[in-house]
Amino acid sequence: MTTRYTEDHEWISLDGDIATIGITAYAAGQLGDVVFVELPDVGKSLKKGDEFAVVESVKAASEVYAPVDGEIVEINDALENEPAKVNEDPAGDGWFVKIKVSDTSQLDGLMDEAAYKDHTA
Repeated sequence: MTTRYTEDHEWISLDGDIATIGITAYAAGQLGDVVFVELPDVGKSLKKGDEFAVVESVKAASEVYAPVDGEIVEINDALENEPAKVNEDPAGDGWFVKIKVSDTSQLDGLMDEAAYKDHTA
């Protein structure tokens, strides 16, 4: 499984041609306590850079952007009733969507873990 990161603090973890996307612990910390997550519908097509979700916290609302092209095949329904999962486990149970990736080479332009740590240092 390959995990990559965006400058906007999304993470994407690829398993075959299905990728799970969420926001990083850094982003969750900057937002503060998440109180609402608006997710897209299954079947929606995304292009790299498209806004696909909105996260509302006690501090602000923030958009979440697609790190690669693909089609949404699953959303994390648990966030509707438990948006705090984004804070509690951003790289695990706090994931947002799973997509079928159109072009896995787009991950090559994203940061690996070491580069992301440098980016947030």
